[in-house]
Amino acid sequence: MNTLNTVIAFVAIFGALVFFHELGHLIFAKRAGILCREFAIGFGPKVFSFKWGETVYTIRLLPLGGFVRMAGEDPEMIEVKPGQIVGLEFDQDGNVKKIIINHKDEYPDAKIIEVEQADLEHGMYIAGYEDGDGERLVRFPVREQAFFVLDHQEIQIAPYHRQFVSKTLGQRALAIFAGPLANFVLAFAVFVLIGLLQGYPVDKPIIGELTKEGAAREAGLKQGDVVLSIDNEPVTTWTEVVEIIRAHPEEKLMFNIQRDGKVLSIPVTPEAKQVQGETIGLIGVYGPMEKSVVGSFKQGALETYYWTKQIVVGIAHLITGQFSLDMLSGPVGIAVSTNKVAQSGVYYLMKWGAILSINLGIVNLLPLPALDGGRLMFFALEALRGKPIDRQKEGMVHFIGFALLMLLMLVVTWNDIQKFFL
Repeated sequence: MNTLNTVIAFVAIFGALVFFHELGHLIFAKRAGILCREFAIGFGPKVFSFKWGETVYTIRLLPLGGFVRMAGEDPEMIEVKPGQIVGLEFDQDGNVKKIIINHKDEYPDAKIIEVEQADLEHGMYIAGYEDGDGERLVRFPVREQAFFVLDHQEIQIAPYHRQFVSKTLGQRALAIFAGPLANFVLAFAVFVLIGLLQGYPVDKPIIGELTKEGAAREAGLKQGDVVLSIDNEPVTTWTEVVEIIRAHPEEKLMFNIQRDGKVLSIPVTPEAKQVQGETIGLIGVYGPMEKSVVGSFKQGALETYYWTKQIVVGIAHLITGQFSLDMLSGPVGIAVSTNKVAQSGVYYLMKWGAILSINLGIVNLLPLPALDGGRLMFFALEALRGKPIDRQKEGMVHFIGFALLMLLMLVVTWNDIQKFFL
C-alpha cells in the first residue's frame, strides 16, 4: 500500500470516528433545544463550509479532532452596550430580525439607533434613540431567531433558553456523554456489518478457509469438512481441533472427517511454528464462519464488549504500571498501524476502525480536563454541590488541560516519527 493510500485510509477512518463522535454531541444537543452554531471536523482554518438550518458545517485544515460549538458554552462574543450605534432590520411583524454592528451604511433600509438598553437573553428587546431623535426612547422587540451582522457575517442571537447553561444537569450531561456513546454505537454497527458481509466465527469442528500453502491443503482437506475425530479422539468444537493441532507439531494426525455424506480418514502432519518462544503446530486453516442477521448482532455485541474490556484493562495497566512514551501512539503511529492493517484486507481495516472508535470513546471518558470525561466530572461535582462550578474557573481548567493535551500529542507524535522513520 503506497503512502498516498495510507494517508487516505487514515484520514477516512479518523475522520469517520470524529464525525460520529461529534454527531452524537450534535444530535443530543439539538434534542435538548440548544443552539448549535458550528459542527466542525478538524481544527484551524476553514477549508469548506456550508450552512444547514441553524448550524454551519465545516471541514478545517488539521484533521486531528472536531467540535460542536454550542451557544452558552463560552461567553457570547458579541455584546450590545449602551451608547453603541447599531442598525436594525425588521420582519413583517415589526420585530427586529437583524442587528447590524458595523458597515451600517451598506444597509440603507436599516433603522439607525443609539442603544440605551438591550436584553437579548431573557426579555428579547433592544431600546434606544432613533437617529435624529435623541429625546424619545423607543423599545423594539427582538424575535427569537434574530441575527447579529458583523463584517457581513450573520451570527444567530441565542436567547437564554437556547443556551447550553440553561439546560438541566441531565440534558447537559447527556449532550456531552453522547459523543463517546456514538463511538461505541459506531463500533457495534461496524462489527455487525462485518458479520453480515464476511460472516462471524463459530466454535464448530468444521474446516474453514484454507491458506494457499499449508499442511491441510497438501493433505487434501477441504473447506466445509466436518471433523469427527483426530487420532480417534472425538471433537465437538473448533477450539478442541485447534488445541490438538497446536500440541502436535511435526506429528502425523489422523483426521476422520465427514464430506458429502461420506466419512473419510485423512492423515495430516502439522508444521512446527515458533510463537512467542513456544513451538506449536499449524496446518494452514482458518476457523469456520457463519452468516445470519441474529448471529451478526450477537457477535457485534460480543466484539464491542471484548475490545472495550481489553482497552480499559490496557489503560489501567498504563496508569498503574511503569509509564513509557512508547506505550502511546499519536496520529503518525496510528497511520503506520493503519497501513499494516490495510494490507490484510478491507475487513481487517473495518475491524481496526471499530477498535479505534472504541478507544476514542474510552479515552474521551477519562476524567481529564478538556475531554468529555473531564466535563462530566464537573457535572458530578455540580450534582454533589447543588450548584454549578464557576464558569470562568472551569473554563480555565479546561483551557490548561487542552494545552497540556496538545503538548502531549506533539511529544508523542515526535516519538512516533523517531520510532518509525529515524
